Amino acid sequence: MKKVLLFFFVGFLSLQIQAQEFNFNVSMNTQKASATDPKVFESLELALRDFLNNTQWTTEEYLPEERIECNLQLTITQELSATSFTCDLAIQATRPVYNSDYQTALLSYVDKGINFEYEAYQPLEFGENVFNSNLTSVLGFYVYIILGMDYDSFTAFGGEAHYQKAQDILNNIPPTAAGQYKGWRSLDGNRNRYWMIESILSPRTRKMRQAMYDYHRLALDIMSESMSEGRAVLAKTLSSIEKVNSAYPNSMVMQMFALAKGDEITEIFKGGTRREQSDAIRIMSKIDPSNASKYRKIRS
Repeated sequence: MKKVLLFFFVGFLSLQIQAQEFNFNVSMNTQKASATDPKVFESLELALRDFLNNTQWTTEEYLPEERIECNLQLTITQELSATSFTCDLAIQATRPVYNSDYQTALLSYVDKGINFEYEAYQPLEFGENVFNSNLTSVLGFYVYIILGMDYDSFTAFGGEAHYQKAQDILNNIPPTAAGQYKGWRSLDGNRNRYWMIESILSPRTRKMRQAMYDYHRLALDIMSESMSEGRAVLAKTLSSIEKVNSAYPNSMVMQMFALAKGDEITEIFKGGTRREQSDAIRIMSKIDPSNASKYRKIRS
């Protein structure tokens, strides 16, 4: 019996030590890929799942139940050759809300037009300071963005080191690769990885990160005890976010906030006071004008 208990303890301890940071659900959409052997994409899906879930991304120890829940869908949009492709990458990450079974979105974003190379059964290699491939650099970048968001939501500015790693990945893209693979440079448009990390780390949006801590720890996490108190804190948080938007209009961090939180805010403030509803409609319509009709439903 002691041997059985010892074996159980050692096995459980091993699981604790080996547990990584993420639980990624990975899927492939290959409807537009007709020329490539399906085994290539089957292999890629397995490689992606293993790469994201089994890489040690931090020095922290995570219990299995502490893993960050994420969804990733890679949609092949073009076959450039037998081993070269263009894809859209849809990535979502969530965070549990205290004392509930509710998961709130941290990130909900689609990165379009990513070019990459892959051969069947090829391992995905990644180094923080080395460019191995565009695909693994893109994945590593978003891993550290998610880690930064998750840590910021539990501790004010707790994600700093992870955001810096995302910045390092961007900075370590060789000039030739940055020219070949779009999304790493400012001149590649105003909505890409460059502007994502720039807007997160910009001094003009510093208060946004404090607001994300307030949003999660001081508002959402107390709503199981008092919905009205949590909503009141959230209303103040939106006022802070409005000021950030005024300091840095049309920043990518604001777009990311609206994409992740727009529906949630709409539902929360449907139960608010008239003043809270009016302020939420006004602020969110200013931040996310293309979806103003959605926010007007707060008062429906």
